[in-house]
Amino acid sequence: MANVLIVDDSRTSRRILREILEEAGHTIVGEGTDGEDGYIKYKGLKPELVTMDITMPKLDGIEALQLIKKANPDAKVIMITAAGQKEKMIQAIRYGAAEFISKPYENEEVMQIIDKVLHM
Repeated sequence: MANVLIVDDSRTSRRILREILEEAGHTIVGEGTDGEDGYIKYKGLKPELVTMDITMPKLDGIEALQLIKKANPDAKVIMITAAGQKEKMIQAIRYGAAEFISKPYENEEVMQIIDKVLHM
């Protein structure tokens, strides 16, 4: 199982993801409340996997993804998207996002995507 950092400005979204991941046996090593906080925690915690919301204050998920990939080109970052963010998704792929999870979360989809990314 993996050590995971959850980065999302929504406390509810973080809680739901935490529950899904912990139920599957993963360890949540930290939570970031915006892109800047997520990047700082990534550098300190060095998780195996990051879930990163796209729309956040300070640094958005795309900017935080770029910083993380610059610090560690092998970082596995799964972007969390809301409906209507196709352009941001294309940007995230360009900057090295491993995969996407859409809100609202479907437990089975979350687990499939996380397993796929961890075995890349």
